[in-house]
Amino acid sequence: MPAENQSSHAPDDPASDAPRPYGGAAAPGAAGTGDPTAPQKPPRTPARIRTVHLRRFKEEGRRFAMLTAYDAQIASIFDEAGVEVLLVGDSASNVMMGRSTTLPITVEEMLVFSRSVVNGAERALVVADVPFGSYEASAQQAVETGVRFMKEAEVHAVKVEGDASMAGHVRAMVSAGIPVMAHVGFTPQSEHALGGYRVQGRGDAAARVLADARAMQEAGAFCVLMEMVPSDVAAEVEAALDVPTIGIGAGPATTGQVLVWQDMMGMTPGRLPRFVKRYADLRGTVAAAAAAYAEDVRSGAFPAEEHGF
Repeated sequence: MPAENQSSHAPDDPASDAPRPYGGAAAPGAAGTGDPTAPQKPPRTPARIRTVHLRRFKEEGRRFAMLTAYDAQIASIFDEAGVEVLLVGDSASNVMMGRSTTLPITVEEMLVFSRSVVNGAERALVVADVPFGSYEASAQQAVETGVRFMKEAEVHAVKVEGDASMAGHVRAMVSAGIPVMAHVGFTPQSEHALGGYRVQGRGDAAARVLADARAMQEAGAFCVLMEMVPSDVAAEVEAALDVPTIGIGAGPATTGQVLVWQDMMGMTPGRLPRFVKRYADLRGTVAAAAAAYAEDVRSGAFPAEEHGF
């Protein structure tokens, strides 16, 4: 098996342990010369981003990006673009399956999406959401579900939502060899219990966000994601933890940021959350291309002679 396709947890050659720039990008000039006019070395084979690298990024003051992905083609594009982490989110329930919430998606459905993303990613760390109802009952259930994602989808880590009460489940998963990213603050799987989509951690509730994050770190989580948390609270959590934090609607202080790719690419219709920045209008581009194709078919312009055999 090619080295770049091996599991994220496989031992590394020490010489290739540090993440390398995508496409061979490096500081100007040939290695070690500092001369921008010196010949560039050819691109090196990308190394796999691993969980340990995210902590190293925090120690070095380096930010990293995470985007959702649900299929091999998009995973490959984001991987080539240099996105360090790909999240197979249970948001697939919304953006891929047309449901109104994340709650109905099953483990079996998530495994299909997760395996597809792993197939498309050569370098990025692939993290899969553990869906609602598949880990809460007991630590044993959490371990069994996590093992399925590691074995059947071959993801590199899983993400678990919850507060400090879920720390025991996370500890059991980590002890079983399952890398866990914790998700605190607003947790979409608990939207009904939380009274809908609301910012978490305002006022006196700020201490709870910090306590939840600390509990997850102590349980062995390699990273803590915070969603819809006030910027000052997220900054306090980032400063208090040794592990990196990732924000979505949590301000600029976190080591990493994540968005749902359909939101930031302009595929999602209607009103978007205020924390989303739109980088493209793919919905408009795709709609225009589809309309042009349909018109060509109706008019007989497609297929033309050059499209035949």
